[in-house]
Amino acid sequence: MRIVAGRFKGMRIQPPKEITARPTTDFAKEALFNILQHSIPLEDIRVLDLFAGAGGISLEFLSRGAAEVVSVEHDHVLYSHLLRTARNMGIGNWHVVKADAFAHLRTNRGRYDVIFADPPFDLDSTPQLPALVRESGLLAPDGLLLVEHYKRLDLGNDPWFDVCRKYSNIHFSFFTPKPETP
Repeated sequence: MRIVAGRFKGMRIQPPKEITARPTTDFAKEALFNILQHSIPLEDIRVLDLFAGAGGISLEFLSRGAAEVVSVEHDHVLYSHLLRTARNMGIGNWHVVKADAFAHLRTNRGRYDVIFADPPFDLDSTPQLPALVRESGLLAPDGLLLVEHYKRLDLGNDPWFDVCRKYSNIHFSFFTPKPETP
């Protein structure tokens, strides 16, 4: 896993060998951040990374100038890896939280410019994520929710859905808050 651009460009991060998580491929991550860098500011933003895994997405946002990234990971091995990586890299604006992502959405009271979620592909509750984010009030009014998911999942019926970008088996669904209609 490598950092694609920014101040950590080219740095390789080795996830623990014993994990079952599937880190976002470098190809898909590069494609995603090419879209993001041309559509939203990446500097001085607050990012919530749900199901943070090995931390590739969190590090990419940090490398590109995010003011703060909060990474939520439930798995103890991955959580420890994230803490160790943040400490070894000396990144003070990277906050790692050991929690269930769904519980975190219900209890967190921050406000984020970008919320990124990369749940396990076989997680049945993935379609609930956009509604939970909407109900939580965590996404800024001009913010962006991104959900990485397997190609068989269609999230296009959500009222905040904008577009789905497809990279082989990996799809990124983009959601933005919409004004409520009376």
